[in-house]
Amino acid sequence: MVFADLNVGMLYLFAISSLGVYGIICAGWASNSKYAFLGALRSAAQMVSYEVSMGVIIICVLLCVGSLNISQIVLAQTNVWFCIPLFPMFIMFAISILAETNRHPFDLPEAEAELVSGYNVEYSAMGFALFFLGEYANMLLMSGMTVILFLGGWLPPFDIIPFTWVPGSLWFGMKICIFVIFFIWARAAFPRYRYDQLMRLGWKIFLPLSLGWLFFTAGILISFNILPH
Repeated sequence: MVFADLNVGMLYLFAISSLGVYGIICAGWASNSKYAFLGALRSAAQMVSYEVSMGVIIICVLLCVGSLNISQIVLAQTNVWFCIPLFPMFIMFAISILAETNRHPFDLPEAEAELVSGYNVEYSAMGFALFFLGEYANMLLMSGMTVILFLGGWLPPFDIIPFTWVPGSLWFGMKICIFVIFFIWARAAFPRYRYDQLMRLGWKIFLPLSLGWLFFTAGILISFNILPH
């Protein structure tokens, strides 16, 4: 059920997901309110910060596959899902998508106690609803990206008869549902971060760790001569 088998599919998805920053900045600027504008700046800085480490994590996966094609990324996980050999990257990516989609515990742009709901403070009715429709659609997109990169996409967990009877689209949907539940659970379980903690986590922890793991992955693949061509 692949609609468009782009050779640069993962790059396209990542580029499109990055366009959300423009909408938030325009919304804050157009509100003509200092609170909304500050909220837009905080949200843009947060999204851009975590996109850097997410990009490095995606490069780790692409090194193991040798292709930007989403179908090839999924098929490369026929024997083992990438969440097992790249487990630290999987955990970091799962935390990064919370920050990228402005979800709790990283929902600093909507910190009601500080910035009166941030960039969407001047909007009501359908304008307000569209922001949240976009935010929840982004949650589904990021969940789908995580499933494709680390959880085998539409592949069943075990290649045995009862599992292979279930269609791939149903497996894909169930895995996305698991991540949507993870978003909801994180909102209920964790307190909100301070903004300096959020930036420290992104720039001083995730970025060095993801870069280090990228070099480690490349070294392992080259050392054992298993780098895909």
